[in-house]
Amino acid sequence: MLAWIVSNIWTIVICAVLAAIIAAIIVSIVKDKKKGKSSCGCNCAHCAMADSCHGQKSEKK
Repeated sequence: MLAWIVSNIWTIVICAVLAAIIAAIIVSIVKDKKKGKSSCGCNCAHCAMADSCHGQKSEKK
């Protein structure tokens, strides 16, 4: 078991770093969602998905 870990140490390290980066991205997205932030730039005039993205807001107007 130890020999396998030693022979694959760089693969393990790279996978751990990638997992940490992905976890940080997910945490950031969840925090932004709780704060009410959106990834949308709200420039709906140039967006093909404006009706499905902001459909409820446009109905209230």
